[in-house]
Amino acid sequence: MKKSQSSPYITAYIGALIILIGVIFLFYNYFVAQKISAYDYMSNAFYNEQTDTIENLKVEVKEETEEVEELPPEITDEYIGFLIIPKINLTKGFLDYRSEYNNVDQNIMVINGSDYPTKKNGNLIIAGHSGTGWNSFFNDLYQLQLEDEAIIDYKNKKYHYLVKNIYTQSKTGSIVVYRDYHKTTLTLITCTNNDSTTQTVYILELDLTEE
Repeated sequence: MKKSQSSPYITAYIGALIILIGVIFLFYNYFVAQKISAYDYMSNAFYNEQTDTIENLKVEVKEETEEVEELPPEITDEYIGFLIIPKINLTKGFLDYRSEYNNVDQNIMVINGSDYPTKKNGNLIIAGHSGTGWNSFFNDLYQLQLEDEAIIDYKNKKYHYLVKNIYTQSKTGSIVVYRDYHKTTLTLITCTNNDSTTQTVYILELDLTEE
């Protein structure tokens, strides 16, 4: 009799246990799904946040590098001449355009195809950085006005130039130089002050009164 009376209880117990296991299983699946969803959300948020952080970090590192990077060893023995602009207290050596150091990241840069002052009616083209970095040699170039002077010291002779034209062009990877081809000229190029979309071109002509 005891055995027959306990059977319904055992059956009910087993049934309740199965139901409990089912409920636990459903809740487990629900929590797992929620966990996966939350993980996906956090992963996407983290990825987006990391992307922005990396982009900003690049900018910050660049700015920091410009401000604190030490000057590289000067290679004065390779300078072939000097650009002197009295108004902005600039005296900076330049190299032959074929030199590996002839670039705007380390020096002012003589553009390939330039003519040195000894060539009559030639055009010496020099580009330089502006900004806050140690290599922003042309940062104060925006102060130049018409008739201001720049001097090229080349092969133990000083060539005096006067500013004759100043204009801006969009940054497209190339520059159009507007100059008098019957004059010996000096062209200076740098980024426009307070304008990241354009660059400024300064056209200077040799002052023949100084000859």
